[in-house]
Amino acid sequence: MRRCKQEGEERVTQAWAMIIVGALSMIGTFAGSFITGRKATALIAYRIEQLEKRVSKHNSLVERMYKLEEESSVLQEQIKVANHRLADLEEKG
Repeated sequence: MRRCKQEGEERVTQAWAMIIVGALSMIGTFAGSFITGRKATALIAYRIEQLEKRVSKHNSLVERMYKLEEESSVLQEQIKVANHRLADLEEKG
């Protein structure tokens, strides 16, 4: 009888040991996943920030090109007007 009681106690002790090991494994898994998730989020945030900087530079370039095209159009129109004036002066002269 005493032996059965000892075996029962050993089984309970082993069961608790397995529960504790399982709980510690679960905590370790959650901690690892949490840390990995935070690092991944930080990396994604960094990469998005870098992309935003590149887009900003690109947009700045597009704006400057648009201004240059406007100025070029104005200068072309001024050249046309000047050429017409010269042609008129040549015809009169």
